[in-house]
Amino acid sequence: MIKNIGIIGAGQMGCGIAHVSAVAGYKVHIYDVAKERIEPALATINGNLARQVSSGKMSDDARNQALSRITASADVNDLANADLVIEAATEDESVKRKIYAQVCPVLKPEAILATNTSSLSITRLASSTDRAERFMGIHFMNPVPVMKLVELVRGIATDEETFQAAREFVNTLDKTTTVAEDFPAFIVNRILLPMINEAIYTLYEGVGTVEAIDTAMRLGANHPMGPLQLADFIGLDTCLSIMQVLHDGLADSKYRPCPLLVKYVEAGWLGRKSGRGFYDYRGEHPVPTR
Repeated sequence: MIKNIGIIGAGQMGCGIAHVSAVAGYKVHIYDVAKERIEPALATINGNLARQVSSGKMSDDARNQALSRITASADVNDLANADLVIEAATEDESVKRKIYAQVCPVLKPEAILATNTSSLSITRLASSTDRAERFMGIHFMNPVPVMKLVELVRGIATDEETFQAAREFVNTLDKTTTVAEDFPAFIVNRILLPMINEAIYTLYEGVGTVEAIDTAMRLGANHPMGPLQLADFIGLDTCLSIMQVLHDGLADSKYRPCPLLVKYVEAGWLGRKSGRGFYDYRGEHPVPTR
C-alpha cells in the first residue's frame, strides 16, 4: 500500500510531482542534495497551490492540508519511510546512477523506486539499483499540475506487482496513464522532439523566422504553443539531450540534433529558464532572437 511518497530533486518536475501527490492525500518528502534549493521549492509549491485557489480549482482549506503533508530536507535518510520514491533529477544518466547508489541503501526493501526520465533506458537505469524488479519509469509531463498524461514504462525486469502499484498510484492523482515500451524517449518525446528539432532545422535553413514558424504551427496545425516557444519552455539543453538519446539509441540520421540547437545550448541560451533561447525573455515581452 503506497502512503508515503519520496521525491528526489527539488526542481520544476520534483515540485510538480510533490504538489499533485500532496493534493491527492499522500504524505510527501522532497529530498535534494542542495540545501539552498529546498526553501524556493516549497515557495514554488505554495505559489502554485495559491494559483489553484484563486482560479477556483481548490479551496483554501484543501491547499493548507496539502501543504501540511509536504516536508523537505537535504538528508537522504529522510526517505527511509517512503513506499514509493520518484527520482526527478536532471536528465543525465551518470547523475541518476550516483543518486541510486546513495538512495538504495536507505530505502525499505519493499519500496518501489521510479524515475521521471523522459528518454533514458529504464532497463539500464534499473541495473544500477538493488531492486530492478521494483524499479520503473513514471514519466510526468511538464507542468505536472496541469498536464493530464503520465507515461508508465517497465524495464525488462520490472515485475507485475510494481507496475500495477504504480498504475494505481497515478490513477489516484486524477491523471491518465499510457503504457510505453522501454525504447529511447518512449512515446511522447519520440514524436514531439523530432518535430521540435525539425522546426529548428526550418529556422536554421532560413525557411521561416521564429515568429513565422510558431504562428504557422499554432494556427495551421492548431498547436496551443509554437514548437520553438515550446522548446524554450522545455529547456533547449533538455531538448538536445533527448535528441542525442534518440540519435545514439536508434542510430538513425533523422534524429541528428540540429546544429543550431547545439549552438544555442553552447551559448547558454537554454530558453525561458536562462532568459534567452529562441526568444529573449529579459524585457517585458518575449522577442524572437532570430
